[in-house]
Amino acid sequence: MASDTTMEKIISLCKRRGFIYQGSEIYGGLAGTWDFGPYGALLKENIKNLWWKMMVDYRDDMYRVDAAILMHPRVWEASGHVRGFSDPLVECKKCKRRFRADQVGERCPECEGAFGEVRQFNMMFKTQIGAAEDASSVSYLRPETAGGMFVNFKNVMDSLHPKLPFGLAQIGKAFRNEIAPRDFIFRSREFEQMEIEYFVHPRIWKEKFEEWRGAMHEFIKAVGIDSSKVSELEVPGAERAHYSQRTIDFEFEYPFGKKELYGLAYRTDFDLGAHSKHSGVDVAVQDEESGEKYMPHVIEPSFGVDRTILAILASCYREDEMGGETRTYLALPPVIAPVKAAVFPLLKNKPELVAKAREVYVALKIEIPQVMWDDNGNIGKRYRRQDEIGTPYTITIDFDTLGESGAEKKDTVTVRDRNTGVQERVHMNELSSKIAA
Repeated sequence: MASDTTMEKIISLCKRRGFIYQGSEIYGGLAGTWDFGPYGALLKENIKNLWWKMMVDYRDDMYRVDAAILMHPRVWEASGHVRGFSDPLVECKKCKRRFRADQVGERCPECEGAFGEVRQFNMMFKTQIGAAEDASSVSYLRPETAGGMFVNFKNVMDSLHPKLPFGLAQIGKAFRNEIAPRDFIFRSREFEQMEIEYFVHPRIWKEKFEEWRGAMHEFIKAVGIDSSKVSELEVPGAERAHYSQRTIDFEFEYPFGKKELYGLAYRTDFDLGAHSKHSGVDVAVQDEESGEKYMPHVIEPSFGVDRTILAILASCYREDEMGGETRTYLALPPVIAPVKAAVFPLLKNKPELVAKAREVYVALKIEIPQVMWDDNGNIGKRYRRQDEIGTPYTITIDFDTLGESGAEKKDTVTVRDRNTGVQERVHMNELSSKIAA
């Protein structure tokens, strides 16, 4: 991440190149909501696919689930969210603006007015289920994805009979009625989580905690986050969530300061124990060898998709001098780049070049779907556009490809590297292996 990378530059690029837009922008926007455009949606999907591969598909002790967003309200009573999922709120007596008490001083930052008393504000979005609007119809949009995995623990045990330790993994939306959403997509009211609940015997929790700690660092490197900007914070007891006996926050140096990126928590048997008590369903397991019956404990690696994207953008944003002008580009790892390669005809008004370029494009797209056709503007503008999208390679079909300057270059194309700008001739038959490497 360049030292002069600012949030203004990142936000401008995201809007300009179709990564992220303000939610409901044509109506003035809705605070704390963001829409992912064509390239943002592809970037997000590639990140999630890499997470699935590294955290689930490459292991034999992990299972996918996809639980409902709406759950029985007693789920959140058992987990403690109804009672304790809150932030301190203050309201300005003069302008009536509301703020989180731990993020402001003694006076209102808008009008210098005095604050009223601090009160707790529950961040869960409340909704109604069914036609009646009374206490029996109350439900909530889930504030985290973990709850769905805990309440399905027994279902998975009964249907798949996995041996402990094993984990459940889920990617999905979560919702929090933030008092003061801020810092672009860092803190918003609707966001996406990639979470794991890993069930273990209590005597091996430390060992498994360290294993997942290492796995999280591996993912950070693989996804393109600058590891030198990542640090670990051992969360003190007074600041840990009520369910946690140990928590490590993985913090990242965003342009607006060092903030939490991921979390790794040892939740003990709090969740399964609470749900067993409140539901009346025994979810304890029995060790096949010793016959011991016990309540599994849980290690929880938690990843925010939106915060991952922001950390990647901050890590991969680059500016340099090329061709006598300042160039902006995203040095995204190819595995997550929304476009893997773009195919150009050198000139779009030459039918023979366009036809050959389309042939190359169609053949490549069969093997690598995230290949783009681009003939808009001159070749320099196309390079700049693809650089800002983060496309690792651009492929130009020129007159040499057609063999007009000699047989030795026929069926070769010019491949340009995004990071260095270096160009090389590559035979058409070798393109897919070059791009996939």
